[in-house]
Amino acid sequence: MSKSSEERIVKSYCRGCHGGCGVLVRVKDDRIVNIEGDPKFPTNRGSMCSKGLAAKQLVYHPDRITRPLKRVGNKGEGKWQPISWDEALDTIAGKLRQVKAENGAESIVLGYGTGRNYESFLYRFANLLGTPNVLTAGHECYGSRIAATAITCGKLPVSDYANNPACVMVWGNNVLWTNPDEQIGVSLSRALSNGAKLIVVDPRLTFLAGKADIWLQLRPGTDTALAFGMANVIINEKLYDKPFVDNYVYGWDKFVERVQEYPLDRVEKITWVPAETIRNAARLYAQSKPACIQWGVAIEQNINSIDNNRILTDLMAITGNLDVPGGSVFFVPPKIRTISEFAGHQYLPKEQANKRLGGSTYRLANRIAVLTPKAVWDAIFTNEPYPVKAMMLHGTNPVITRANSREVYRALHMVDFLVVTDFFLTPTAELADIVLPAATWLEFDDIGDYMFRHGYISARKKVVQIGECWSDHKIFSELGKRLGQGDFWRKDVEGDLDYILEPSGLTWKQFSEIGYLQGQMEYRKHEKKGFSTPTKKVEFYSTILEELGYDPLPRYQETPETPVSRPEMSEQYPYILITGARIPVFFHSEYRMIPWLREIHPDPIVEIHPVTAKQHGIKDGDWVFIESPRGKVKQRAKLTTGINPGVVAAQHGWWFPEIKNPGHGWDISNINILTDNDPAGYDPMMGATNLRVLLCRIYPAGEAL
Repeated sequence: MSKSSEERIVKSYCRGCHGGCGVLVRVKDDRIVNIEGDPKFPTNRGSMCSKGLAAKQLVYHPDRITRPLKRVGNKGEGKWQPISWDEALDTIAGKLRQVKAENGAESIVLGYGTGRNYESFLYRFANLLGTPNVLTAGHECYGSRIAATAITCGKLPVSDYANNPACVMVWGNNVLWTNPDEQIGVSLSRALSNGAKLIVVDPRLTFLAGKADIWLQLRPGTDTALAFGMANVIINEKLYDKPFVDNYVYGWDKFVERVQEYPLDRVEKITWVPAETIRNAARLYAQSKPACIQWGVAIEQNINSIDNNRILTDLMAITGNLDVPGGSVFFVPPKIRTISEFAGHQYLPKEQANKRLGGSTYRLANRIAVLTPKAVWDAIFTNEPYPVKAMMLHGTNPVITRANSREVYRALHMVDFLVVTDFFLTPTAELADIVLPAATWLEFDDIGDYMFRHGYISARKKVVQIGECWSDHKIFSELGKRLGQGDFWRKDVEGDLDYILEPSGLTWKQFSEIGYLQGQMEYRKHEKKGFSTPTKKVEFYSTILEELGYDPLPRYQETPETPVSRPEMSEQYPYILITGARIPVFFHSEYRMIPWLREIHPDPIVEIHPVTAKQHGIKDGDWVFIESPRGKVKQRAKLTTGINPGVVAAQHGWWFPEIKNPGHGWDISNINILTDNDPAGYDPMMGATNLRVLLCRIYPAGEAL
């Protein structure tokens, strides 16, 4: 029996969603047989979600792109010609050189979606190319959390579940389904099993809300006001940690003045949450030692994005729960090169950085080198402040995932040259001039969780090779070499991984055998060196925002499209629409072609209260039109009492790979047809788009798709 025919086990690290799970991949005849959780891995201890378990069906899906493709004919017609990698890279490099020579490097935009761990490679390529324009989800997802906490306490606080928090407050997050960024849901489950009290802030009765000691069912978009109400209780009842406040908080007196603007009777009117429930939640969180906050992206996708994150950080601080065991902590990373070191932001000339689209308007976003997408679309439409002529999109499907999808579709249809790297011909890839075949996480070597802040990095090892698929890391390296960046890239990607790991004293091969590294944790670091802010304290009054011309204190703003802010619109569109409810088997717009996962969840779902549904003649399981001033889509009704009768909750990310025309039904159930992209609704500091709180109406749609 040859070696290849013997079953072997490869230890690796899943990236089917945000990541976090060690896996055992069983391989026979150089083909994946099964994927299961690694019981010895420190984070998941053998647990796995459905997305990771179904990854074999992703790898071997018959519709995967396995060779570079060149468009033949007009955009969107679905006519493609396979080409070699050399032709693809030479074509792309030639076009980028032409655009740079004729219009400047800033006329090239690179983009990526929810992180796949190649961010540092993408930014290095962009910086060396000379473009400041990298289109991410960071303006409204995670990046806004990084920016807000950086100016408030210096770093991102992360829940320390391993040290038995006495209370966990889950705010706008469904961690058991999403396994977001630094965390996986099983960590919270263990903490609850060990006796932690649970507070859940969510408009919907999620599984966690049903298990909570206190559920705060707030009006969508009023999170900042609710947090102010809790701060009001904690301060006025003197439940705060006075020694911490006296020694480590900057701007306390001014913050207290701002908090007094939010008495519980006012907060109850704003949020719909009874004053007594707010009071009980504030007391439970403040008096439980230690306690942590598990926050989610829902609070970042509206006009209060930065202030939502700031006020929650303030709650962590006034209760003395910052960087203490079991609290919200600053994990210490292993000794490796940072993303900033590898990305080489110093390679981008200052005069180029100053050209970042929207940078002068959204100045906090500009500090972390991200931009809001509408600035790109507008530059394509108007050539102002300069034209955008070429785009490279990696691991992102903006026709489905960005606000006002019709505007996005029109922009990508208009841009002169578009390259998309993906696993499949998505609605976005169908608009490209060149499509490059991406490798899945099972098809290349990588340092897992390089960008996250939970204190770990993990070895993601190549298991199989599918067709001519390449990792995005390799694409940036090889394309960079064609564009004169050869001195900055190693011979191969393994050499770049060696460079990242160099401070640890390990090579990639050595690290891949060890499996993971964990930083040496130290708590209460502020007692030795303060916080990493200009004042060395937690800045409730932000000196950085004051310098940038923004309100130094957090505040609550009414979302621009609600019954309160737009009473005249609510006559025609009477319901508050919330979008983005998470689905355990999908990851944003991914995996709807995976048989196991689609069987579990075949249709897009909109949640409606039975009383509301009855008023419109809608029964459970009916197809329903959801309409906003931007358009209408259809989803299947799920009737539930776990939502306020004035609120409708729709899923995002829907397209239909089984519809074989080039658009794949991108405009049938895609909730971003309805979302707004008006800058009047953006967070003024970050440019975060208002995806979550809108007005709509509903009515029966008749038959299915």
